[in-house]
Amino acid sequence: MNIATVGLDLAKNVLQLHGVDPQGHMVVRKQLRRTDVLRYFATLDPCVIGMEACGSSHYWGRELAKLGHTVRLVAPQFVRPYVKSNKTDAADAEAICEAIQRPNMRFVPVKTQAQQTMLSLHRARAGLVKSRTALANQIRGLLGEFGIVLPQGIRLLGQRATEALSSRDSEYCEPFRALIHMLVDHLRELGNKVAELEGRIRAIHRTDAPGQLLETIPGIGPLTASALAASIGDARAFRSGRELAAWLGLVPRQHSSGGTPRLLGISKRGDTALRTLLIHGARAVIRMAAAKTEMADSWLMKLCRRRHKNIAAVALAAKNARTAWAMLIRNQAFQASHVPARS
Repeated sequence: MNIATVGLDLAKNVLQLHGVDPQGHMVVRKQLRRTDVLRYFATLDPCVIGMEACGSSHYWGRELAKLGHTVRLVAPQFVRPYVKSNKTDAADAEAICEAIQRPNMRFVPVKTQAQQTMLSLHRARAGLVKSRTALANQIRGLLGEFGIVLPQGIRLLGQRATEALSSRDSEYCEPFRALIHMLVDHLRELGNKVAELEGRIRAIHRTDAPGQLLETIPGIGPLTASALAASIGDARAFRSGRELAAWLGLVPRQHSSGGTPRLLGISKRGDTALRTLLIHGARAVIRMAAAKTEMADSWLMKLCRRRHKNIAAVALAAKNARTAWAMLIRNQAFQASHVPARS
């Protein structure tokens, strides 16, 4: 069989394959068990294999690339227009095969194991932080039902909750007091796990040259720099800094028609956790710049005087994303006085 392009629809146990020849005619359509995938592709001559960028796609991309094939990952929303009739695994595989042959299609670079490891640590940390916030809100709500209102902040929440209960022992029954103590202990445990994961991230980050480079940007600390470096991978996959900012969802959405351009809020596409880290870092820069008199005439402070601080924070986050792309492309540290060349 002269197979030139293959569309592979990924699944947990059974993967659907659709292969075409150089003229685009179908030559093979079959299902493969998970254990048979690598054995089957090892018998084929090198070809182009397309997959949706979804769960386990980067693993399959690395393994198939070792066999000499060219792997192309494409975002699922770019595959959807090519699905014919009803949605089936076979139709999805055919749509993937069709999509990756388009000359203007954009592809997702295959991540290395090191990049996926770093991003896994960040995902686990984000999940623990979310659970910790939910638990803190639950503790506040339960105490509020008994007339105890605690100040804002999560760092001293457990201590304040314990002190509030101990100061009025006779007012609360023992089961409720035991419940709050149990929840407070769980809150501390989640905090310790978050700190442990942050320590692991920082340890790996210290040996990562691109991450160390990005950390020199104001508003980008070790956590953001490590996540950004692992997510970007090869910066040359993006044609410009604006394309990277668009990939992170930091550019305006468009709803233009009839020659009338309409720009809305940011698109919020891409990695929500990474975009959140960039915006929180930008908020910290704005807070520090507002306290410095020498920053009064800076671009950032002028923007803050014209627009809301939330808008300024997003604008600075988008600017930092563009700066990160330029630094990775040139392999240069951040220069506050750098003036970009105008074309």
